[in-house]
Amino acid sequence: MSKKSIYGLIIALLIPVLCYLWLKSASESAVIMPRHYILDTVVEKEVKGKTETDSIWHTTKDIRLVNQLGDTVNLYDQKGKIIILDFFFTSCGSICPKLTHNMVKLQQAFVKGGDARKKQVDTSIVQFMSMSVDPVRDSVPVLREYANKMNVISDNWWLLTGNRDSIYNFAFAEMKVDQFSQEPVNPDFVHTSRFVLIDKNMQVRGYYNGLDSTSLLKLAKDVGYIMLEKDRTKKSEVFQQIIELSWLWLVIAVLVGGFVYYFTSTRQKN
Repeated sequence: MSKKSIYGLIIALLIPVLCYLWLKSASESAVIMPRHYILDTVVEKEVKGKTETDSIWHTTKDIRLVNQLGDTVNLYDQKGKIIILDFFFTSCGSICPKLTHNMVKLQQAFVKGGDARKKQVDTSIVQFMSMSVDPVRDSVPVLREYANKMNVISDNWWLLTGNRDSIYNFAFAEMKVDQFSQEPVNPDFVHTSRFVLIDKNMQVRGYYNGLDSTSLLKLAKDVGYIMLEKDRTKKSEVFQQIIELSWLWLVIAVLVGGFVYYFTSTRQKN
């Protein structure tokens, strides 16, 4: 076999192998998106003669409460934003002040231009919500005083009070604060250190320990990932096929065969 034929075979083999190595490296370094947590149901459907399953994730229901400014607000007023939510009460002498302090740090992490001293919050990205689990005592004036004391910026952080049954139903039925964790939660008094991450579609995407700096760092990163997230309902079949690479060896065989035929024909003519 001539040198040209050898070079041709090398090229034919090298190109797909390099593509494989590049795709393998890209898949290993790919970002793992925050998962969904609350599954409503699984629907089976037939696509091209094959049965496929589709997970239907729970969409959080709306709730109507009053914030520290005295405004009546709805959860869905912030549809299109990413929401970070926790539960607290102003008279708490244990974990709540620390939770609020850490939420303040998170709020400052999303300041325009990265300058926390100017307190210019980008309200287009994240909405913070803290729901009182003692709404009878946590009136609007009490929440306002607490917010001022804890340096809460009201532009995109609501301290919320309202009907106790509505808040507790929201905590357990919609946020599932008693699940996906070993931390016990008393059904009669919601006292938890968990921060809940809700995406733009009002679906729960994460639970985080509001007292742990590592967990809070992951929360901040997950907010960034969700901001860049594409429509997850449109899966890329082409990319999946590329990752599986079931067709790669057929391409190699065709290329090798083509080069062998071409150079064999060229030699016979010469």
